Amino acid sequence: MPKDKKTILTGDRPTGNLHLGHYVGSLANRVKLQQEYESYIIIADVQALTTHWEKDENLSRDVYQIVSDYLAVGIDPEISTIFVQSMIPEIHELTMYYSLFTTVNVLRHNPTIKTEAAQHGMNDMTYGFLGYPVSQAADITIFKADLVPVGEDQIPHIELARKIVRRFNDLYQPVLVEPQVLLGDVPRLVGMDGKEKMSKSLNNAIFLADDAQQVKEKVGNAVTDPARIRKSDPGHPEICTVYAYHQVFNLNELEEIEQACRQGKIGCVECKKRMAGKINELLDPMRERRQKYLDKPELLRDILMEGTKKAHRAAKETMLEVRTAMKINYF
Repeated sequence: MPKDKKTILTGDRPTGNLHLGHYVGSLANRVKLQQEYESYIIIADVQALTTHWEKDENLSRDVYQIVSDYLAVGIDPEISTIFVQSMIPEIHELTMYYSLFTTVNVLRHNPTIKTEAAQHGMNDMTYGFLGYPVSQAADITIFKADLVPVGEDQIPHIELARKIVRRFNDLYQPVLVEPQVLLGDVPRLVGMDGKEKMSKSLNNAIFLADDAQQVKEKVGNAVTDPARIRKSDPGHPEICTVYAYHQVFNLNELEEIEQACRQGKIGCVECKKRMAGKINELLDPMRERRQKYLDKPELLRDILMEGTKKAHRAAKETMLEVRTAMKINYF
C-alpha cells in the first residue's frame, strides 16, 4: 500500500541543551517539515555514548532536556514521532547485519569521521565510534525514510547509508528504501566569541532554555567591531558578530542598523540591546510552551513512551521483512 506522505528521519544526540545554532540550522525547518512529511525524530542516545561513554551520568537528564527543547520550538508530538534510539532493539540488530558487509576501510575514509575524531582527540578510534555511521544507516532505513534533512558535513553518512541499502537489496531482496538527502539552505551561526560556530563545548552559545536576562548578558558580552572605540567611530558591520545575528533575526531593521553603524550613529551597546530584544521575542513563546511541560514533567515521559512505542512498531515491521529477505526468519 502506498504511503500518504513521504517519511523523513532526523534527530540529535542528547549531549546537553540545544542552542540558537540548532534552531536556525535544523529545528525551525523540522517544525515546517512535520506538516508535509511523516516525521521520525530520533534521540540518538547510543550514538551519544560513542564520544561520551565515560560521562553517561547526565544522559537521562539530557534526553528529557532535548525533548523539552523539541516541544518548546513547536514540534508537535501528535504528528511527529519522537523516540529514544536505545529503546528500539531492532535498530541494533539491523546495525549488526549492515556491519557484516561494510568494510573498515570505507569507514576510516569517511571525512566526517576523520573530522569528528580530530575534534574529540581520538588518536585510536573505538569500534563504536568508527562504526556509528552504520548505526546511523540503520536508524534511517529501519523506518524506510525517503528523505534525511542534513547539513553538508553529514552528506557522507547519507551516501554510506545509500550504498548499504543498495548492497543489501542486491544481496538479498529489495525491501529497503534508498534515502535521499534533503539539503537546506540555512545560516550557520557564529558563537558569541566571534571565532567558531555556536557550540556547547566552546561556551559561546545562547541556549533555547536561557532566560531573558541570560540572553541580555550573553549578547552584551558578544564580540563586535574591535576598531570602534567611540560611538561616533564608523563601524564595519561585516566583521561584527552582533550584526551577523541581525542578518538572521532582525531583517526588518537590518538596512537601518547597517547604515547607522557605518555612519557612527548607533553604538554597540544600543545595537546589542536591540539584538537581545529580538532573540527574546523569538524565545518567549518557546519559554511559555516549555513551562507547560516543566509544570507537568510526567507529560514528557508520556510523549517519549508513546513515540517510542510507535517507532518500535514500525521497526518491527521492517525487521520482519529484513529477516525474511535474509532467510533467517526461522519460526
